[in-house]
Amino acid sequence: MNTAQLIDQLVAESVRVKTEFFQRNDADISSAAAAMANSLRLGGKILLFGNGGSAADAQHIAAELVGRLGPDRAPLPALALSTDTSVLTALGNDYGYHMIFSRQVEALGNEGDVAIGISTSGNSLNVLAGFDAARAKRLFTIGFTGESGGKMKDRASILFRVPSSVPNRIQETHITLGHILCELVDRELFPEAYAQL
Repeated sequence: MNTAQLIDQLVAESVRVKTEFFQRNDADISSAAAAMANSLRLGGKILLFGNGGSAADAQHIAAELVGRLGPDRAPLPALALSTDTSVLTALGNDYGYHMIFSRQVEALGNEGDVAIGISTSGNSLNVLAGFDAARAKRLFTIGFTGESGGKMKDRASILFRVPSSVPNRIQETHITLGHILCELVDRELFPEAYAQL
């Protein structure tokens, strides 16, 4: 197989995974976006967390909400919990790495907020602990994970399981899902901005 054929194969597999995922999850995507929009409308915020590439996805989604994804509109309160190195290193040192997100959720989360946890395996201990803290504080929880769901299955109000066990394909689908959720939230909260398009 030459390089061009390999590229075609990788792209085809990425498209296949995304197509299958979005065909299966349109109702849950609509529900998740509605929960996010409702929280923001009532003065809540979105807390996002994950490790590695999933931390980058959490930061990316938060940036789309605080900044803008499409037409200009008011900023929306969203925070990625992997961005404050002083907090992360203090919590990791004093409490253990498994508590870096849960402690922040306890500090920053309020009833009515939304917590989005991202883990390709569904078994990241700090993401699971973040969900446990979110549920204890009555946040709405949304999980992004891979095919098995891992231990995240019992912790998310809505769980998005990408039909693949390959981290690359899972993460590619996660960021597409994040973009779609952000646009649905925007369209719900700022219909006048989209009416101009």
